[in-house]
Amino acid sequence: MYNPYMNMYNPQANIDKINAQINELEKMRNQIQQPPVQQPTNLTQNFQLAPTNREVIKYANSLEEVQRDMVIGDTPYFSKDMSVVWIKNTKGEIKTYELNEIVAKDEKDIKIEFLMAQIEDLKKEMKKNESNANIIESDKDEKSSNVQSVSKSSKKQSTGNIE
Repeated sequence: MYNPYMNMYNPQANIDKINAQINELEKMRNQIQQPPVQQPTNLTQNFQLAPTNREVIKYANSLEEVQRDMVIGDTPYFSKDMSVVWIKNTKGEIKTYELNEIVAKDEKDIKIEFLMAQIEDLKKEMKKNESNANIIESDKDEKSSNVQSVSKSSKKQSTGNIE
């Protein structure tokens, strides 16, 4: 006869189930550790490298160096002392600019410059006034010498007639 309680307590069946589950878990672990081998796909990558000269500052010692260099776009060339900049375009035309440093000034510096300019203007005015005064004095001396000579001659004439 068949005893249902005997099958339930049969340890071999339980061991087989556990072993089957262990095997399944090991298969899953192997799949995770070893990723499946994928066949590489045909991938075509086309790169077009456009030259960019915007990030680079070019230096030149003379206009001749700028003329010899080929450019792709408008390109600035700076002199070593940063006083001149040449801009060359693709047609080969070159424009030259002179650079001057602009120094930031505070209120005191501006006021000092203004007062220095006023002093220079006053000095020029003083020189003009001195030269004008010298001209006026020389004119007076010439007039007074003419007057003296005329008056002396007129006195001699008048005294000469009396005698």
